[in-house]
Amino acid sequence: QLHLVESGGGLVQPGGSLRLSCLISGSIDSPYGVAWFRQVPGKEREGVSCISGTGIQTFYADSVKGRFTISRNDGNNTVDLQMDNLQPEDTGIYLCVADKLQYSLCAKWDPRPGATWGQGTQVTVSS
Repeated sequence: QLHLVESGGGLVQPGGSLRLSCLISGSIDSPYGVAWFRQVPGKEREGVSCISGTGIQTFYADSVKGRFTISRNDGNNTVDLQMDNLQPEDTGIYLCVADKLQYSLCAKWDPRPGATWGQGTQVTVSS
C-alpha cells in the first residue's frame, strides 16, 4: 500500500515559481503512474500533470504546458512539480495521486476509485 504526502505550496505573486513535492512511501506489486490534480471550490477536480511509472512519459494539461514540469526522483521517492510563471488561475489545492492503471490516470485524467491520494497542499497566486 502507498502513502502520499504533498509539500511545497504557498503564496506567490503572478509570474513567480513554486516547486511541489509528493513524497511516496510504501509499495505495491506493480508499476504506478503519479499525477497532480488541482481542486478549486465550486469546480471539478482538474488533472494538471502526470508521469508514468518509468518516468519516461509525461503528460500536461493544455493550461500548464510550457510552464509546469513534472519529474520523478526514485532515489528520494518523490514526484515533483516545478511550476513557473504562475498565474492567479493556478490557485487551488494541489493533490498527488498514484494509480497502477497508468493509461486511465495519465491519458484520461481518470484515477480508479481505489487510487491513492495525498491530502493536498494549497497554492495561492495573488499580488
